[in-house]
Amino acid sequence: MTGVRVTKRDVMPRNKEYAVRLLAVALSIVFAGVILLLFGLNPIKIFQSLIVGSIGTKMRIKQTLIKAIPLCIASLGISVAFKMKFWNIGAEGQITLGATAATFVALNLGSDVPRPLMLAAMMIAAVVAGGLWAFIPAIFKARLGTNETIFTLMLNYIAIKFVMYLQYGPWIDPAAQGFPKIAKFSGNAVLPDVFGVHAGWIIALVLVAFVYVFMNKTKKGYEVNVVGQSVETARYAGMNIGSIIVVAMLMSGGMCGIAGMIQASAIEKSLTYSIGNNYGFTAIITAWLARLNAVAILFVCIAFAMLIQGGAYIQIAMNVPSSVASIVQGTILFFVLGSEFFLQYRIVRMRDAQKEVA
Repeated sequence: MTGVRVTKRDVMPRNKEYAVRLLAVALSIVFAGVILLLFGLNPIKIFQSLIVGSIGTKMRIKQTLIKAIPLCIASLGISVAFKMKFWNIGAEGQITLGATAATFVALNLGSDVPRPLMLAAMMIAAVVAGGLWAFIPAIFKARLGTNETIFTLMLNYIAIKFVMYLQYGPWIDPAAQGFPKIAKFSGNAVLPDVFGVHAGWIIALVLVAFVYVFMNKTKKGYEVNVVGQSVETARYAGMNIGSIIVVAMLMSGGMCGIAGMIQASAIEKSLTYSIGNNYGFTAIITAWLARLNAVAILFVCIAFAMLIQGGAYIQIAMNVPSSVASIVQGTILFFVLGSEFFLQYRIVRMRDAQKEVA
């Protein structure tokens, strides 16, 4: 009997795993270069410009880090949910609701409140709002077994439209002369800069350490891993599956809410319905690229932010269409994500598979 089939691969040695990943990156660069040549562009110049545009000056490094911060925090949140195979596609909505709650606090607590107290209150509000927005699909999944992918995805649009309603209605700034804008935050509601970049980078590093310790050193993190590997095993061990799902999703949504608070406080200094800026969707990719590892997420998000910032630079500096930057990003992602298949599975001929069984 001829043909091939896909089988689960045994654990691959670490050196071979690194070799596969490096090969994937190398192939992605080669194929992206070929595509650029077909467009009549110089691939070497494009790749050089991507690097220069992302880390060529202090200002560009700052912009790269600013893009990496919310991406990293949202990826951490998503990774907790994905670890137990709860497919949280709702990070964009959780970011948006976190920013909304933080904005409510910023606009109503008062400009005379000390900055540390104001920022703490905004962060708590963002964690609660983002966590509750993730809690809704979690409780439905735990109690009724609903499909969390569709549920969380639809909640994104509800959150965005709700903020649009606020922006065009109840929260419109009277001083904006009819323009649909929400008032700017007072100075005590704005995150301060630390070493030239807003303090969100400190929050991101703290959360990286927190998620790493939680997933690898705590009982609840161990339970999340067990549920992700086998629900039946977790149930046989006497674990409360529903409780684990709810706790993990509260954490997941809460961290995404923090990303929203940072965007509202440090970047927009206000609230807009586009506050999420697609970070919630991009974080799904970066979380998978990092294989849900908290430390790896930090570096993957910085690399991805470099692609985003470098792509924006080549559009302006080289008058290159935005689609070119997207093609480069997409080609790299295709090969790197595709390498995950070969790390997890192997293709064998049916004849060889029959010999192994025999």
